[in-house]
Amino acid sequence: KRRPRSASSCGSRAVAAMAPRGEVALLVLFLVLPPASAGLSGYFGTKSRYEEVNPHLVRDPLSLGPGAGGSLPASCAPLQLRAVLRHGTRYPTAGQVRRLGELHSRLLRRPAGTAACPAAAALAAWPMWYEESLDGRLAPQGRRDMEQLARRMAARFPALFAARRRLALASSSKHRCLQSGAAFRRGLGPTLDFGGDEVEVEVNDSLMRFFDHCAKFVALVEENDAAMCQVNAFKEGPEMKKVLEKVASALCLPVEELNADLVQVAFLTCSYELAIKNVTSPWCSLFSEEDAKVLEYLNDLKQYWKRGYGYDINSRSSCILFQDIFQHLDKAVEESKSSKPISSPLIVQVGHAETLQPLLALMGYFKDDEPLLANNYAQHTQRKFRSGRIVPYAANLVFVLYHCDHVNASQEEYQVQLLLNEKLLSFHHSNETVSTYADLKDYYKDILENCHFQEECELPKVNVTAVDEL
Repeated sequence: KRRPRSASSCGSRAVAAMAPRGEVALLVLFLVLPPASAGLSGYFGTKSRYEEVNPHLVRDPLSLGPGAGGSLPASCAPLQLRAVLRHGTRYPTAGQVRRLGELHSRLLRRPAGTAACPAAAALAAWPMWYEESLDGRLAPQGRRDMEQLARRMAARFPALFAARRRLALASSSKHRCLQSGAAFRRGLGPTLDFGGDEVEVEVNDSLMRFFDHCAKFVALVEENDAAMCQVNAFKEGPEMKKVLEKVASALCLPVEELNADLVQVAFLTCSYELAIKNVTSPWCSLFSEEDAKVLEYLNDLKQYWKRGYGYDINSRSSCILFQDIFQHLDKAVEESKSSKPISSPLIVQVGHAETLQPLLALMGYFKDDEPLLANNYAQHTQRKFRSGRIVPYAANLVFVLYHCDHVNASQEEYQVQLLLNEKLLSFHHSNETVSTYADLKDYYKDILENCHFQEECELPKVNVTAVDEL
């Protein structure tokens, strides 16, 4: 295996080589005001509660929120809904539990009689209840996330979720996704019999975990330390150093005993306790809002370079899912034109943040003018790419295809809306929240016709470095 590049070699030349094709990283410094926000919960990245993007759900978990109605003409009826969901709130993975155990043990080992240290004493007394066997499993809150999402979706699209409509339910093979799929079905209640048989959750890793099946992504990004050059450089950078020193001081530990990963696991424990138990953990007391912004950026850097715009293969590997979505939309259009019943009016698939993030990048959403780098944290305080706003727990991307009567032209007969986390997304080609299906297909024509998963994901034959290839 090729030796990984060190973080210190993450220079401008390497960055230029690693940037997506045809893009030049223009570093323009500008001043921005930090967003006003109370507390830490807005900065937990992919470990964020769904309520962070839809605060009205705190008061009423079944509320459709402000502006729930769309802007479609009354003469449009929904034909098909295709939803790609992220699983609900989960427990930490075994690796995260191990690191937390390591940090907690260090606090327990502090010799008696050492300097009074209230934060360290409070955290040493904190009951370490996480076990490695929990390993990323769905938490009870995660089941509620999915049941309530299903009920809101059925309330938003009652015609599609009516009794005796067929529901196709698929999931990744991961336990948390299968359980999320089952919870979504349960949320629809016994009144929806979907043709009589209990809906089985079909395992479909080729679509929900496409990244595992993409050899180029696995070898050059997933398993290649050099691909995380920017992440590693930020861990060693001045912003993280400041957070590290502050946490070490609060815990009365030598700063050498801490590293970015341990500090991050302390921060994420704060996030888990909020998401899973709805409590403010004593671990939260170690961090200010400014610290939280730095740790959010560390999380976002990883998402950007591993799942987002950092490398073309991140998003290109998702075209197998993107094309499948449009194949089913095409089929619904054809069936509608032939006056046949729609064979798949409801398709719900449960995957991961790693399923949704690349798909949204492929579609061009949340792209900043400049790449996220280790050395431009200050100019990205108002960035579009904030994983907690895009893929919190229970995140959902929904395509809705409509048939419209009384239209001026035949191409207006079939229209589409796109919702992310239950909010309408504007289409890039029009800046509107409604598009004709023909216009949408035309806009994404290149991906639909020229993105071939097997070819995209094939490893290069010659032995090149990851940086050169990407």
